[in-house]
Amino acid sequence: MRQLIDKKNKIVLYLIFLLILSSISNKNIKNQKNYSSTINKIHVTGLANNKNLQIVNKLNDLFYKNIFIVSKEEIIKIMSEFNIVEEYVVKKVYPSKLDINIKPTKIIAKISGNNALSVGSNGKLILTENVNNSLPYMFGEFKSKAFLEFKENIQDSEFNFTDIKSIFYYPSNRWDIITTNNVLIKLPEKELSNSLDFAYKIITNQLFENNKLIDLRISNHLIMQ
Repeated sequence: MRQLIDKKNKIVLYLIFLLILSSISNKNIKNQKNYSSTINKIHVTGLANNKNLQIVNKLNDLFYKNIFIVSKEEIIKIMSEFNIVEEYVVKKVYPSKLDINIKPTKIIAKISGNNALSVGSNGKLILTENVNNSLPYMFGEFKSKAFLEFKENIQDSEFNFTDIKSIFYYPSNRWDIITTNNVLIKLPEKELSNSLDFAYKIITNQLFENNKLIDLRISNHLIMQ
């Protein structure tokens, strides 16, 4: 009888031992999985090498975070600090790598009086070097929202930014432009796209090739000189 009890005790101890080993093994597997899922490489492309590196350094806080729980908001917050960025695509390469491909914004204007500042198509001011001299200069206070609306009106019209030499923005939210042919166009506050198209028809008409001023500020009135 005693032998039977000893045998049962041995079986119980054996089962307890197996349970402990199983728990330790499962814990190790879980830890190993978590470790292999932590970000250990971030690859950024699309900009100049020094800019790519700046962004990688700024993303340092994401290193060793679990790739499955890194949020979209964390990346957006960091990328929004770089005005040169127009768009970007983030790809999680499992188990531990982030690939970020950037589309840089297009420089479409220069800030008058500051050779280092330019305006991107994303409506942000950008520090630049060796900017295209054919780009228009912008005069007046720069307001991103107002400029983006102006840009959309230019794009919806017959004009391109390459047709413009100077852009003037006034506190009344009104715009004037000087074309590359030195024609000053005074635009109204509203119906900007239609006014631009009307002005384009005038400056491309040989009958008015000697006119250097087109004033469209008053609705249904045209003043030319």
